Amino acid sequence: MNELLFEIGTEEIPAGYILPALDFMESFMGRHLAELGLAHGRISTVGTPRRLTLIIDDIQDRQKDRTAEHIGPARKAAFDDDGKPTKAARGFARSKGVEVDDLQVVTTKKGDYLMVVEDIPGKNTRELLPDLLFLLIQELPFPKSMRWARSSLTFARPLQWLLALYGGEIIDMNVEGVCSSDKSCGHRFMAPDFFKVKDSADYLHSLEEHFVIADPVHRRRLVVQEVEKAVQEELKNKKQQIAGGRPMLDEGLLDTVTNLVEIPWGICGEFDKKFLALPREALITSMREHQKYFPVTGDDGELLPLFAAVNNTKIDDREMAASGHERVIRARLEDGLFFFNEDKKQRLEDRLEKLSGIIFQQKLGSMEAKSKRMALLAGKLAEQLVPEEKDQAVRAALLAKADLLTEMVGEFPSLQGVIGSEYARLDGEDESVAVAIAEHYMPIRAGSELPETLIGAIVGIADRLDTLIGCFAIGEKPTGNKDSFGLRRQAIGLITLIRGFDLSLSLTEMLTQALAGYEGVVDVSGDVVREVIAFIRLRFENELIAGGYDQDVVEAATTVDFDDLSDCLLRIKALKNIRSRNDFIVLSGSFKRIRNITKENTTTDVQENLLQEPAEKELYTVVQQVRHDALPLINGHDYVGALEVLLQMKQPVDRFFDEVMVMADEANIRVNRLNLLTVLRELVLGIGDISRMHVEE
Repeated sequence: MNELLFEIGTEEIPAGYILPALDFMESFMGRHLAELGLAHGRISTVGTPRRLTLIIDDIQDRQKDRTAEHIGPARKAAFDDDGKPTKAARGFARSKGVEVDDLQVVTTKKGDYLMVVEDIPGKNTRELLPDLLFLLIQELPFPKSMRWARSSLTFARPLQWLLALYGGEIIDMNVEGVCSSDKSCGHRFMAPDFFKVKDSADYLHSLEEHFVIADPVHRRRLVVQEVEKAVQEELKNKKQQIAGGRPMLDEGLLDTVTNLVEIPWGICGEFDKKFLALPREALITSMREHQKYFPVTGDDGELLPLFAAVNNTKIDDREMAASGHERVIRARLEDGLFFFNEDKKQRLEDRLEKLSGIIFQQKLGSMEAKSKRMALLAGKLAEQLVPEEKDQAVRAALLAKADLLTEMVGEFPSLQGVIGSEYARLDGEDESVAVAIAEHYMPIRAGSELPETLIGAIVGIADRLDTLIGCFAIGEKPTGNKDSFGLRRQAIGLITLIRGFDLSLSLTEMLTQALAGYEGVVDVSGDVVREVIAFIRLRFENELIAGGYDQDVVEAATTVDFDDLSDCLLRIKALKNIRSRNDFIVLSGSFKRIRNITKENTTTDVQENLLQEPAEKELYTVVQQVRHDALPLINGHDYVGALEVLLQMKQPVDRFFDEVMVMADEANIRVNRLNLLTVLRELVLGIGDISRMHVEE
């Protein structure tokens, strides 16, 4: 069996690097084996903090022989009038290692050219693999790489060994003094010796015997089992009658812990109940993010004074192991409790003036100024969307950034908003205000959870509008990979909030109001609003296209009007639904002609007495009726119904173009006909520019 087994042994690689590296190894080898013309079976990868391993089944043992055709100079340049080869022909033959007599003449679309057919014998796979595997090592990407000793190679961590087998035999390699072999290494502490390997099955089995679970999927299952087992044993040993004590198995933490260990051993510890006075999210964050511990909850979902940890070595003395973890977390929680108690001595409201000491952006002023601008914007938005809760929206926006001054946010920066929400409740603020303070950062990233309340969404929209318009006003626009203020993320968050709550809002009005808040701080003239709308539009289009909408349909709607996202989406859906209709296909073709003919015309005044031909009189009558029927539907956002009405123009338009000369010699008649077509054009553009759509014939 021509199996490739390649293990890169290293010092401990950071947990977040491992899965992306394994994915790259799989795609890299699939791509390069295809380029080399080598067929193969399944490609799989496994890895731990100390190894990245590639396994490929049934690789073709040799490339097929092939031929390559090389085109040279044109025949007329290759031979003179006497038919003798020129310098060009001789040079081409010499460059390909053949005689001039071996050159062929082939006929191409551009004429007759010289050609050489080269026979290329295939190479043995074993001959190709060393360079290919070395290239893999060189190109493996990591967020941060390092050099070690006198190495010229950069890698996540120093290389320690290489296991390289093809068909059970060693592939000779030497990478920075590390020679390949048929040996792998066991667990660093529990079985540190090297052992021989025959193939992938033997490799995986032997690793388990040496306390290494190489497969991350299997290791992840064991982490879950070990954590759950440790919690249940702790509850049983302490004889605590707690209903449903179970660990909170956060997916991200599971991934991290899985790639911190080569074999998991679970342990459960406890902490003083006094720490349960801390805000829930602060307690969870302290355990989950700082210590990589799993919090434990009861049946009611409330936190218990317990946590579960995962060790990389077998635990003989569970009490001693637990006490070590408990000492670490106790110090962290003591700090948190101290900060919490200190913070409670001052209300959020009393911190607002001190926000003047935190810079939002050097040219845009302080967080205090930003909070005031947010409050004004939130008030304007609330007036449109939920006037009865305007006061709460303004209050939430004003207090939204106050927790940046708290000791708890200094200790747990990821809890911005969450801490503010908890303190707002302690201060006696309205519950809707407290909830909105936490929710205004949502969604944190694309695809993450939305706010549950409209007030939370309003404050979030106000925050993002202020950041976008301010940064664009001072020229801080994203370019390439540079996006210092995360404006792309801000725009996507804004779009997600508007779509998620199905809000009908004018981007132009909102951004104009946001820009007015910067008067006296930046230049509020110019095309800043237009630039931001174009920026948001691009994000909106990309999001829809990624979600399955056709680009031409999306752009048909966004190019004619992009101000109200909800309205724009309705028009896109209507165009998508009707594009395959036969009558729409015909109308779309005619509309392209109308757009071209009327591109310089802007007037829509049609004089009925100048209509001469029966076909133009018929079209005028139909356009008048269609306009009467369609405009109310367009104004009511019933774009599906409006398109159905517009389709009535298909036959009259066709007849018009068949029987009427638009560009008549008489200027008044020509202008009148152009105006008639312009009326039709503007009617269709009320929904979208269907000339941009590729019809499905």
